[in-house]
Amino acid sequence: MRTEDVVLRDGLRVTGVDRTLADLLLSCPRDEALVAVDSALTHRTITVGDRRIRRAPLTHLDRVTAALGERSRGAVRALRWLALADPASGSPAETVARLRMYDAGLCPETQARVVTAAGRVLRLDFLFRARGVAVEIEGYAYHGRREDHRRDVTRFNDLQQSAEVRTVLRFTAEEVFHSPETMIATIRRALE
Repeated sequence: MRTEDVVLRDGLRVTGVDRTLADLLLSCPRDEALVAVDSALTHRTITVGDRRIRRAPLTHLDRVTAALGERSRGAVRALRWLALADPASGSPAETVARLRMYDAGLCPETQARVVTAAGRVLRLDFLFRARGVAVEIEGYAYHGRREDHRRDVTRFNDLQQSAEVRTVLRFTAEEVFHSPETMIATIRRALE
């Protein structure tokens, strides 16, 4: 292992972010590897104590690509998977939902912006803009508090009045992980 691939964390020698992501792409199933890659590439809101703070991406796509490019065994497949990474992904469930849609030949916009009737700009997890079909992935950790629920209801009602959105489909993270075929079938019906 190259010296530059190793970093010191809390007194332990561990592989750095780029090397770790390259290793995951080379050794893990696609979805698991891309969940880690998407998470590392995106800004994240994290909770520290009682504060929510936004952290910068841990790395960039070109650095992960470079870490992969130095190896031959499995690198072609890993680079093909890396092309599916999306730094805009908001959660592991969104990453897996996007991959399930991709596998089914469905290619929505991710983190698409729409304007409501009141002029408010909202960001959707996924949007099939030509058909006006929005897809939202709802995770309990993000949407589980009373205030979160109130905000979601208001947002949902605003979306229903947007000229750009005809239908809003909402799926739980559990549905994404455990019954993706139902999610895909529901999306296909809405796109008809």
